Amino acid sequence: MSNAQLFFLNTTIMKLKNSLFVLLIALSFQITLAQETPKSAAQILKNDLQKATIENKNVFIIFKASWCGWCKKMEANINNKTINKYFTDNYVISYITVLESEKNKNLENPGAEDLLNKYGGKNQGIPFYLIFDSKANLLVDSKMIAGEEILKGEGINIGCPSTDDEIDAFIYKLQKTSNLTAEQLKAIAIQFKQNN
Repeated sequence: MSNAQLFFLNTTIMKLKNSLFVLLIALSFQITLAQETPKSAAQILKNDLQKATIENKNVFIIFKASWCGWCKKMEANINNKTINKYFTDNYVISYITVLESEKNKNLENPGAEDLLNKYGGKNQGIPFYLIFDSKANLLVDSKMIAGEEILKGEGINIGCPSTDDEIDAFIYKLQKTSNLTAEQLKAIAIQFKQNN
């Protein structure tokens, strides 16, 4: 092999090494970004309260997990194009990830379980929701007792409302915490009944 060929070969190998090094750094950076810790539950609530104050709305926090089918159904209902505007006109809505399996613990919002437990969601299942006014006063949670709505306290989690009693309780809670009209509440009830 001639000196020119050796020089060309060495130059090509060096370029490949440099390209591989740059590629590894870029890949490492992407992995780091993908594994970035989600915002804390406390920070989400704080940001939502600030936004709610500015926008004159209440805060609607929904606890969920990636494995939870009912959580996905709740989110799909709220985000349905026929009723989503009713929610977004009245609430600052956030989803907080909690109770993930061991392999997905990195998806959880730090402090989510503490926040859930603080407001009576321990052992209640998910989705579990809380509605606050802009001053952080809890207005309602997602619990009910024996078919009757309660605003706070002991009870059984409605989760994603699907039965007539659960949907009635959910609509009652929305009515108490928003400016939704009777027609809008009816549309929300229909959406939840159709998608249960």
